[in-house]
Amino acid sequence: MNVQYEKVRAQTRRHFFGQAGLGFGALALNQLLAEEKGGVGKGVKIPAKAKSIIYLHMAGSPSQIDLFENKPALTKFHGKDCPEEYLEGKRFAFIKGTPKMMGSVFDYQKRGESGQWVSDLLPGLSSVIDDVCVIRSMNTDQFNHSPAQLLLQTGNPLLGYPSMGSWVNYGLGSENKNLPGFVVLASGGKTPSAGKSLWGSGFLPTLYQGVQCRTDGGDPILYLSDPKGMSREARRKTLDALKDLNEYQNQHIGDPETLTRIAQYELSYRMQMSVPEVMDIGKEPQHVLDLYGAKPGFVSNVETAADPRRLYKGDDPTFANNCVLARRLVENGVRFVQLYDWGWDHHGSSPGESIDETLPIKCQQIDKAITGLIKDLKQRGLFDETLIVWGGEFGRTPMMQNNVNSVLKPGYYGRDHHPHAFTMWMAGAGIKPGAYGETDDIGYYIGENPVGIRDLQATILHLLGLDPHRFHFSYQGLNQRLIGP
Repeated sequence: MNVQYEKVRAQTRRHFFGQAGLGFGALALNQLLAEEKGGVGKGVKIPAKAKSIIYLHMAGSPSQIDLFENKPALTKFHGKDCPEEYLEGKRFAFIKGTPKMMGSVFDYQKRGESGQWVSDLLPGLSSVIDDVCVIRSMNTDQFNHSPAQLLLQTGNPLLGYPSMGSWVNYGLGSENKNLPGFVVLASGGKTPSAGKSLWGSGFLPTLYQGVQCRTDGGDPILYLSDPKGMSREARRKTLDALKDLNEYQNQHIGDPETLTRIAQYELSYRMQMSVPEVMDIGKEPQHVLDLYGAKPGFVSNVETAADPRRLYKGDDPTFANNCVLARRLVENGVRFVQLYDWGWDHHGSSPGESIDETLPIKCQQIDKAITGLIKDLKQRGLFDETLIVWGGEFGRTPMMQNNVNSVLKPGYYGRDHHPHAFTMWMAGAGIKPGAYGETDDIGYYIGENPVGIRDLQATILHLLGLDPHRFHFSYQGLNQRLIGP
């Protein structure tokens, strides 16, 4: 023992408050465990339209011009030099010089009774478009992937802030004490550019961070299973001993993360029984798997493919598997399910990342699964209480990314990042179907009803029953909010 260290520590403010009352640690732990069902005070919760949310984040950002924005005027100017008014004073991630205007190379049709324009690349979504609200006027102030993803998911382009799922988990908790309130699933072979910060808890207790799960046939959650040779009874005794040690440490030091650690151990123990059951999509009837295009136990070889174009094999059902799992999770009380699908950054600068070749393959991978998700939720009576959100972190430019001698060359059609206008859509939870907002004739600027990132976040919180303006967490002397100051 370091006597001098112990003497100094005993004089600290944290230690003083840790000793302030007998049994404080146990009381605080009970409070923290209670907060698994939501940790906010009176006046913050409002009537909710959604019990849970499935957020489908297309990492890299799909081209709204090739999926939802039918722009005949842009097609008319296809291949011509971009007017200077769209370049002067603008910042781009990669465009240099004077790029060519680029209309969509795909056909559009008016779909459903609502008559919304949807690309032929999304026939499945087209069949349920009357259940969807397409937001055509999204905008952001970030034009690079990591800060844009962070802004979208944490409310701040810098690292260190709680993710939206963590905020919701903190505010509402899980409806199932044996499952986490916030689960993350990834497909496409890679995680998003901003990494695990997108589901981190930031300055919130780590109990509320997202739990990343796998659907490739291995352990759903790494290191969740008991160590080899250890019985469940021995595991319980070990956790009880750790709990006693952590409570003793908390009583003498008062570190709130100690309480969080205890709660995490307890949740992990409970999940050992519940997670394998919920995560086994092989228990689904074949007709349900077919509805999504899912294949239980599929292991993607996307990370080891030698040819970049093979990264986007159209028969990769990983996203479909995750959609089935997302439905199972919300059905079992998980509050926030986040799906990240990598592979939507179509610059056209190399094989395997072009609008004309790769976008159709990516759409093939998600279209049937998303359609199946909407239909399945409706059949089970879950659609009206589940919010579905789809989109990327920004949009794509109406002009090509001129990195192949400024020539529109098949196999190299690509678009740069575009923060000024892009498309997302929402469904379920009483959302009014149709279209909201619009852009100008070529899809460069918003024409009416702009929707910013904080507007989207506020809407999501509101639908889930949290007042976005009053919902906060006190940190560093400030009432921090997802939607900012």
